[in-house]
Amino acid sequence: MTFNKVAIGMIGLFLILTLFGTGPWYYLLLSIAQLVFVPLTLHLLGKAEQGFFRILPYAAFLGLTAVFLLEMTQRTPWDIVLALFYLAFTILVACFGAKRLLQRGFARFEEFMIDIGCMYLAIGGAWYFASVVQLDTGFSPILTWLTGIHFHYASFLLPVFAGFLGRLNQNRFYKMAGIAILLAPILVAVGISYAVVLELLGVMLYMIGIYSLIILAWKTTFFRPIQAWLIRLSFSALGISILFSLCYAFGNMTGVFYVSIDFMLRFHGVMNGVVFAMVGLIGWMISCPGAHTGHRSFPVSWIRGERVIGEKMLATIQVEHTYNGLVDSMHIYEPQIERECLSKSVIDFYENTNDYRLFSQVKWHGWFKPFAWIYQHISKRIGQLNLPFSAKEVEMTGRIIGISETVDGRTKPRVWLRKVNEETIFVAIYSFHEGEDRTYMDIALPLPGSTMIGTLALQNKNGNLQLTSKQQENAQQAGIYLAVGKQVLTLPLEETFVVGEEQDGSLRATHKMRIFSIPFLTIKYRIVHKNKG
Repeated sequence: MTFNKVAIGMIGLFLILTLFGTGPWYYLLLSIAQLVFVPLTLHLLGKAEQGFFRILPYAAFLGLTAVFLLEMTQRTPWDIVLALFYLAFTILVACFGAKRLLQRGFARFEEFMIDIGCMYLAIGGAWYFASVVQLDTGFSPILTWLTGIHFHYASFLLPVFAGFLGRLNQNRFYKMAGIAILLAPILVAVGISYAVVLELLGVMLYMIGIYSLIILAWKTTFFRPIQAWLIRLSFSALGISILFSLCYAFGNMTGVFYVSIDFMLRFHGVMNGVVFAMVGLIGWMISCPGAHTGHRSFPVSWIRGERVIGEKMLATIQVEHTYNGLVDSMHIYEPQIERECLSKSVIDFYENTNDYRLFSQVKWHGWFKPFAWIYQHISKRIGQLNLPFSAKEVEMTGRIIGISETVDGRTKPRVWLRKVNEETIFVAIYSFHEGEDRTYMDIALPLPGSTMIGTLALQNKNGNLQLTSKQQENAQQAGIYLAVGKQVLTLPLEETFVVGEEQDGSLRATHKMRIFSIPFLTIKYRIVHKNKG
């Protein structure tokens, strides 16, 4: 079974529902979204999907048939069971979105839009369930139902359509538009519940996002002229209907209503249901752009940590070989780095790391300090990534120990164990791999039941050596990942090292880390040769 077959069947059921349904006419606005728009949109999303996605059409058939039966009948004792079928289906769609996000990470914002749209659908399913079984949500029955329809159109279809548009074209406003569209549903929901001024701000966020998408749609080259006009009409319809949402939200705040719920159902609802959703879906079905996910395949350390890492971990792995540096020779990273343009001391540090002393100064950024304080109590028990909370300079002592390739699974793996005052700070396993016509440095940090992996691209940077997990056009495998069992998940983290020589002959290194592109940690290293220190 496939989603296109499910959709064809559901179109027939919707036509029957239109002719013989028992509910008010406006219930059809949600029914067409559930029975037609959702499966057709998932059909477009699933063309390149495998595995977990294959079970979704079967869940859709059960959940959507349940919706049809609910809308065709009056209240029955089976309503709660039927509503649960649809809720379960939307939860599975949300899991599909979460799975896409974890596997790909945050590398492509247009795919992130689609992922969050899928997750939002489960919220729509929950509000529909509440409406059907008449749960006391604190709102009137019609507002409960309207919240369900909102999360099907503005929170599922809109982010997915915006994701499709982003696959074709992204200007400087696209990410701003996307963030506004993803935040607006939450702000509107909170505003309706607690403060109407937040509802108004949420609608204004929608306006920023929608009008930015309209501009982008008019500047995008589509596959066919008819598709261009359909998609531009679809987004433009939202630009008109959102103005009435603004009037309604303003009325909620002031008590002076310029538009009523009845008007919103007749004009706003039909405009969104017919012009935005139906016309837009037809436009994307003419030719839906594929995802730019890229294929990343690289060796991953087989080692997984126990509850406690620390130096004790070395007793659980086979130790062999003797290495003096993190790499045998920096030649392996050519031609991406030019050795002759780097300080000889920088090269020597990586090839003879044991000959150097490290002094570090940790700086947690202000907004992250409360989390760092809590995290420190956990990291001390684990004995991994156990960074000091204080910004005081301390010396990190360490040694490099070779381990068997048959244990780690990668080329010439070696552990760099670092301590501060005999307390383990890092247990990092270094290796390398070739891919995309370049060599990456791989750093695995075992964690309880998992391993975090930093895949770094090396390059010259203003006379210094830069190592970064930031993906670039010629370094698509760069990134920070989490290996759990056989699954490798992309984390929303980014790190950059810059190593260079000072005038006094010592080395300086700066290690910056970001989460969701926001800086949260900076470590500055002073590196001195033991013969000079």
